[in-house]
Amino acid sequence: MDYAFERDFVYQRTADERATFMRRTYGHLAAAILAFTAIEFAFFTTGIAEELIRAIFSGGQMGMLLVLVAFIGAGYLAQYWARADMPLGMQYLGLGLYVVVEALIFLPLLFIAVRLTDQPNILPTAATLTLALFGGLTAVTFVSGKDFSFLGPIITIASFVALGTIIAGMMFGFSLGLFFSLAMIVLASGAIVYQTSNIIYHYRADQYVSAALNLFAAVALLFYYVLLTLLRTQRR
Repeated sequence: MDYAFERDFVYQRTADERATFMRRTYGHLAAAILAFTAIEFAFFTTGIAEELIRAIFSGGQMGMLLVLVAFIGAGYLAQYWARADMPLGMQYLGLGLYVVVEALIFLPLLFIAVRLTDQPNILPTAATLTLALFGGLTAVTFVSGKDFSFLGPIITIASFVALGTIIAGMMFGFSLGLFFSLAMIVLASGAIVYQTSNIIYHYRADQYVSAALNLFAAVALLFYYVLLTLLRTQRR
């Protein structure tokens, strides 16, 4: 039996090679988060945020649905470009595209948090809670030493159910409510555990850009629904 492919996984490499992969992966994750923050800062300080939000909502419910479909398509394209069998430049292009897509998706929610609430600490509170939860989930996954790849199908099915619920809410005009946000936090937490487990056991040494993108997607999802949950609890 040929084990050449299996030997290429990072967890079967030397300790130094594993450490290098981890540094590259989490370094790219940090860079993606900083880039996301810089883009949002530029949007809001230049006034572009208001123009983009008006463009997003100008088409009504159907227009918003089309925008959501476009965002999903761009996200899948970015993940395809970031695959390890693509040239390194294409992988970085995929990561960059995904960061921009996430920045656009966050615009309406951040606009509410920044401009339409009287709670100036709500944004840093959401960021702190997200980082704390991410750090705790990451530590538990590394310390446990377990392979959580079995979560993959569960997360995939739950993600499609969540997406269908979001689309139904947009089409029929009903609010998803606080419990949906809490359920999405659980889903995002599961995705972080799953992606972290993949980083430990199921990536090759040349897949650090792809690993960073998938982990960034999970962290962004967590931050989105932590912030949304805080906004909804403030209204009660």
